[in-house]
Amino acid sequence: MAPLNWSSPLFGTFAAQPQLRVAHSDPGSSKENKTMKTTLFLLCFLSATLSFGQNSAGVSTLSNEPQMVSFYSHSRQATQQNMSQEQNLLERSGFTYAQGERPLWEVAPKSHTTPLGDLARALRKEHETVKKADIIWQN
Repeated sequence: MAPLNWSSPLFGTFAAQPQLRVAHSDPGSSKENKTMKTTLFLLCFLSATLSFGQNSAGVSTLSNEPQMVSFYSHSRQATQQNMSQEQNLLERSGFTYAQGERPLWEVAPKSHTTPLGDLARALRKEHETVKKADIIWQN
């Protein structure tokens, strides 16, 4: 097999070109970079510490040994008894008693509703009397 001809029209001509690198001399960048690296390191260190602490606490406190669950019973069981005397929960509050119902039209205040058409007419009149703009822009 013949070696590839890198100067052929298919591949184009590849010549080694020097690469120039420009060093940016920003006085605040190194301080900001150091602060960012320190913060990132502390965050990773804290996360690792918390994960190891969580893991070790789980191993020492949890056990895979089965434990029997026992429910304690009460010596006095529920039995049928007479009802006790009536007790007033409100103590010294007043007691009101009424019988029957009153219709809503006797109790509720009379409300006057304005028809929608009248509201629209009033808004149109108000819109006509409002001060208009001095300058009218047309596109």
